[in-house]
Amino acid sequence: MKYFLILVGVLVMAFSIKSFFAADKTDAVKFENTDIQYQSGFSDIWNIAKSYMTTKRLHPAPVVEVPVQPITATSLSFSNEDQLFRLGHSTILIRLDGDYILLDPVFSQRASPVQWAGPKRFHQSPISIEQLPPIKAVIISHDHYDHLDKSAITELSDKAEHFVTPEKVGDYLIEWGVEPSKVSQLSWWQELTIGELTLAATPAQHFSGRGLRDRDTTLWASWVIKGTNSNLFFSGDGGYFSGFKEIGERYGPFDITMIETGAYNEMWSQIHMMPEQSLQAHIDLNGSEFESSVLMPIHNGTFDLALHDWFEPLEWISDLGEQANVSVITPVFGEPVNVASPQKTQAWWREMLSNDEWILQSQ
Repeated sequence: MKYFLILVGVLVMAFSIKSFFAADKTDAVKFENTDIQYQSGFSDIWNIAKSYMTTKRLHPAPVVEVPVQPITATSLSFSNEDQLFRLGHSTILIRLDGDYILLDPVFSQRASPVQWAGPKRFHQSPISIEQLPPIKAVIISHDHYDHLDKSAITELSDKAEHFVTPEKVGDYLIEWGVEPSKVSQLSWWQELTIGELTLAATPAQHFSGRGLRDRDTTLWASWVIKGTNSNLFFSGDGGYFSGFKEIGERYGPFDITMIETGAYNEMWSQIHMMPEQSLQAHIDLNGSEFESSVLMPIHNGTFDLALHDWFEPLEWISDLGEQANVSVITPVFGEPVNVASPQKTQAWWREMLSNDEWILQSQ
C-alpha cells in the first residue's frame, strides 16, 4: 500500500506540475527549443516513480517553521529604491522606478490543478494579494502550475495594469476573465515598453502544458526587465543552453539574475538546471563582468518538486558561488533586496536544522 500511494502521488505530481504523460493529440502549432527538443513518455514516469520509491530522503520538507519577513503597505513605503522581494518559489515582487512588477505569482496552497492533492506550500506568502500595492505589470514565464496560478490571476485581474506572457499563455488569462486589452503576448526576442519599463521575452530551454493534450502549445520564456537604473534577468524554468550567452550579449550585464536553482535531477536536467549549470548561466549572462553581478537562486524553498532535500539548492549554489567568486544572495522570504547594493544575506536554512542533522547532511 505504501508504494502504491507513492506511485499515485508521483503520477499526480507529474500531471499537475509538468505534464509528463503521453504526447498530446491536438493539431495546434507546437513550440520548440533552440538547442534540445525535449521528449518524455511513460518510461520517464516509471523511472521517476522508481526513484521516488527507492530514494532515501533526510529532509524532503521543513519540520520547523520557515522564516518569513511579512510585507505590508507601510513597510513598502519606507523606501523608494529599486528593490526585490522574494515571496516564494519563483514569485518575485519588484519595485522599479516606483512601480511594482510581479513575476510568476503563485499564492495557492498547492502547485496543482486541484487543491486537495499535489505539492503543498512550506510557508505562507509574506504578503497576500489583497495587501499588494497596485501592480504595473504581471509577468508570466510559462504555463506550468507552479508558475501560472489561475486563482492568483483572477484575484490580480483588477489590481494589475498589464499582464505580459509568452505567446499563447495569455489566452489562459483572457479565458479566466482578464481584460484582453491588458494582456500582451510576446515571442522570443520581442520587446514591450511600459512607461520607463522595458520587457524582453528571451529564450529558455523548457516545455509547456497544463493537461493531457496540450504539450508545447504555449511558449515558455525567460525575461529581461529593465528600468531607468536597473537591469534584471528572470530565468523562469529551463535547462542550461547556449542561449544564455546570446541573451547576455544582447542585454547584459545584469545587476541581479534570478535563476532557477531547485527541483533539479539528472533525470530531467535537460529542462531544469543542476546548480553548477545555474552558476554557469549567471556567468554566461554577464560575461567578463559576472563578478559585479549578483545571483539570486529561485525555484526552491516553497514546494517539494524533486528528490533533493528542501534546502539543498540554497546550500549547493551558495558553496559554488563562494568557490567561483560569484556573489550569491539567499534572502529570507519577504526580505527586501536593494538592486543597486544587494546586502549580504545569511544561510537562514541552517538555523532550522539541529547540529546532528547538519553534520549528517554535510557528510
